Amino acid sequence: MLEIKDLFVETLDHKEILKGFSLAMKPGEIHVIMGPNGTGKSTLSKVILRNPDYVVKKGDILYQGESILPLSTDEVARRGIFLAMQNPISIEGVSNSEFLRTALNARSQNKVNIYLFMKEMEQAFQDLAMPKEMMHRSINQDFSGGERKKNEILQMKLLKPQLILLDELDSGLDIDSLKIVCQNINDYLMEHEEASLLIITHYPRILDYLHPDVVHIMIDGRVVKSGDISLAYELEKNGYHGMNVVSEEEIHE
Repeated sequence: MLEIKDLFVETLDHKEILKGFSLAMKPGEIHVIMGPNGTGKSTLSKVILRNPDYVVKKGDILYQGESILPLSTDEVARRGIFLAMQNPISIEGVSNSEFLRTALNARSQNKVNIYLFMKEMEQAFQDLAMPKEMMHRSINQDFSGGERKKNEILQMKLLKPQLILLDELDSGLDIDSLKIVCQNINDYLMEHEEASLLIITHYPRILDYLHPDVVHIMIDGRVVKSGDISLAYELEKNGYHGMNVVSEEEIHE
């Protein structure tokens, strides 16, 4: 599904962020990346979505066996890669329904059936416990932090991606909203068995609901340790320094 090979990435002003990052995910797997602030977790998600603010100096990103480095962001999205952003932006004047219908039309040779689209969207709003009037409001305009995160999962449900990246989805969600969002993700993964999920998070709370196959600890732009879910709970208990995966200088770098 996804293979990242020895990836070195820097910003446009030549600050190196990723320093030999490697990861391999099979279809249907759930992986988690944990690490301290500034280690490059969110940068990784942006690079996969081909954000032009970052330059790949070495390495490759393969999706379903093909390199996505030559692709633009919209081309990557059309291939079936979806990013639920850490801080979803608002877009005034473009409603949720307009945005999603346009995105689906752009990806398909046949125009979306309006009746079926609205029926599916109404069901998704109900599943996420979101007021239905939000589908006709501008994207994230005057939405709370939790509503913005739910709106990301709404987009996931309608766009039906094969590779889902969650960048700190749990930030800004109260416990009830987190349960609802994770239930919707689990239902989606059960329905789409080949879909894979890459979770970027600081805390293992979300892993009580989304059960990963592999947990990776990322330090200074690379993976330094991988294991099962017990690794996340060990990290919460002992911290990065207590697990002997990093020096004190690297933690605060």
